[in-house]
Parts: sequence; C-alpha cells; structure tokens
Amino acid sequence: MSSQDPDQTRRAGRALDAANFFLADVRDGLGPYLAVYLLTEQRWNEARIGLVMSIATIAGIVAQTPAGALVDGTRAKRLVMVAAAILVTLASLSLPLFPNLLPVIISQGIAQAAAVVFPPAIAAVSLGIFGHAAFTRRIGRNETFNHAGNAVAAGIAGLSAYWCGPTVVFYLLGAMAIASLVSILTIPERAIDHDLARGLHHSRINGAPEQPSGLGVLLTCRPLLIFAICVVLFHLSNAAMLPLVGQKLALQDKNIGTSLMSACIVAAQVVMVPFAMLVGARADRWGHKRFFLAALLILPVRGALYTLSDNPFWLVGVQLLDGVGAGIFGAIFPVIVADLMRNTGRFNVAQGAVITAQSIGAALSTTLAGLVVVGAGYSAAFITLGAVATIGAVICLLALPETRQGDDGDPRPRGKTAAPASAIAAE
Repeated sequence: MSSQDPDQTRRAGRALDAANFFLADVRDGLGPYLAVYLLTEQRWNEARIGLVMSIATIAGIVAQTPAGALVDGTRAKRLVMVAAAILVTLASLSLPLFPNLLPVIISQGIAQAAAVVFPPAIAAVSLGIFGHAAFTRRIGRNETFNHAGNAVAAGIAGLSAYWCGPTVVFYLLGAMAIASLVSILTIPERAIDHDLARGLHHSRINGAPEQPSGLGVLLTCRPLLIFAICVVLFHLSNAAMLPLVGQKLALQDKNIGTSLMSACIVAAQVVMVPFAMLVGARADRWGHKRFFLAALLILPVRGALYTLSDNPFWLVGVQLLDGVGAGIFGAIFPVIVADLMRNTGRFNVAQGAVITAQSIGAALSTTLAGLVVVGAGYSAAFITLGAVATIGAVICLLALPETRQGDDGDPRPRGKTAAPASAIAAE
C-alpha cells in the first residue's frame, strides 16, 4: 500500500466503501429509468428515446478522455468528484421541469459529461492508496459496494414508485447525491499518492524522477487497442438490453413499469456483488483475460433468452445474467488497463480513452436497438445485440493476450518496459 499510516489507509478504505455505495445511484444519473419515464410519462416512442439517449452519450464520449487526463494531472481528485456529483444531480433533477426534446438532450448531455469523471477518479484514488499489489482486490471491493448501492437504491425506487409513481427516482437521486458528497470528502487527502494514482512509481532514471510516457503510448500499445475494440462490442451489445426490457415491461403495464424495472436492476445488482468479489479474490490467480472473455460470452446467451417469453418474471429472471456479465466487466476493466499502462503515468487517460470507445458502443447500441425494434420487433433487436457480443468474444479469444503480470506489484525498471512502457504492450 502507498500509505505509511495503516490507520489512515483503513479510514480511506472505509470512506471508499461508502463513496462507491452512494455514488452507485449518482454516477449513472437516471440510467434505465430515463427510458421508462419518457415512455410512460411523456409518451415518447422508442426511436425518439433511443435518439435522446444516444446524443446524451455522445456528450460523455467527448468528455471522457479529457476527464481521464484531468484525473491524471490533478491533485484535487476528491473535489473533481464532488463537482461531478453536483452537476449530474442538478441536470437530472431538471428533467421533470423541462421535459421537451431540446432541454432533455441538454440536461442528459450535461449529466453524461460530468459522470464520466467517476470511473477513472475512483480507480485512481484506489491505486494511489493501495498500490498495484492490492489493486485487483480493492477494485473488486469497490464494485461490490457499487453494486450493493445500486441494488438498495433500485429496491427503494421500485417500492416507492409503486405507490408514488416514476418521479420518485428524482428524489432518491438527490438523497444519494448528498450522501456521496459526504463520503468523498471523508477520504483522507494525505492517504493518496498522486504519482502512484496515475501509474507512476517512485523510481528514478539517471538520478531524475521518472516522467510520464507520451500520449502516443495509447496508440502504440497494440493490446490496449484490441481491448478497446472488445469493449466497444461489449457495450454495443449490452447497453440497450436493459432499456429494451424496461420498455417491454412498461408496455405491458405502465403503472408498474418502473417497479418492474427496479426488480430487474435489483436482480442484476444482487448477482453482481458475488461476481465482483470473485474477480477481486481470484483474477490475479486465474487470469484477467479469462474473466473478460466470460463477461462477453454471457451476452449472446442473455439476448437469446429474452426472446423466449414476455412474462415479467421470466424477463426479470434472465436479467440475473446481466449481473454475471456486468459484475465481471466492471471489476476487471480497470485491472486490465492498469496492467497495460503500468509504469507509464498514463493510467487514467488510458482509462478515459478506452471508456470513450466504450461510450461509442453504448451510444450506437440504443440507436441500433431502437431502429431494429421499430423495423422488426423486440426479439430481432435482442438477437442482433447478442450477435455483436459474439464477435467481440471471438476477437478477445484470438487476439488479446493475457494481461496479468503475476508479480508482487513492484515496478520494473523503465528500460525493461519498451516503447509502450509495458511488457505486455511490447508484444
């Protein structure tokens, strides 16, 4: 661990637990509830909903890589997260007040652009506190609390929406935002090693402190580019599945659409918890690529099962598979990027760049799914999304090397890590 004070490190760990729990609801804004709200309360059609969600996601794409660079460069990581949480919350709470097309696009664009700060910032703070040796386990713990927070928030939203209507999610978001701000600010600033947080170590070359690699490392690391392609295909397949399920449930009974959506989310999040824990406990031993491949292979199975029945209980049951795939992906993603960018000082900008690719897939996913639904129906959309994930799994299997480095977390000399500043990147 980077901290020399064990008590301070323990306090930082508990604060990170709380931040991940409460940010779970904030970092995604309205998330899948947006589709249900626009469909049932504002009477929008699926294609229009998909368009708004895609345009908002594009705003996140534009902001993502700069957000990673900001996290790499700033020593005020906590304040950056606080500012982002405030922006996401205010933008989302404005939706009932300004429900027309242009205001919705603007508000959701702001929310998406601000929310992209959270993944690299949380990962950076975790690495800066705990170091590479404990990073996989810490990320597994982060994801465990994140999914637990999502499950609790979705359960509260579902029960409340049954009695009070879909707009209750706005009040819940505000409450979680306040709790997340307190949690972030309780992380001890002195516990964070900001050089380590960006993937640099305290080694020296010819007596001078080690400096970050050039940004060209993002383009010269072939495994990073392959990983980014697989991530695009994962999210091109995955992003639209839950909103489509929510729309199917809402069309069957609009009065309980939000509650059923919450049941889907709770079901998935409950399953994500043990799988995030599994990644944290076993990924360093079993292999990082193996877990990522499993996350990809879950998606075509899930897509096919959605087509077999419109029964609400069946749809919620199939949603459990989302917990397997997303639970693994969320925990293994920053670990693989940290593997590839070790000792470069570009960990967070690399996260931002790959999440930019991820966001492209997510943006295209909702538009693709909306167009297929309008033209050929929901079943065709699920099959199409599953086929996309199958392509990603084949690429992962054949082209992505195992990224696990298998050492004790100590940095290797810079001269040993070649042009991309990583032994893996040199392959």
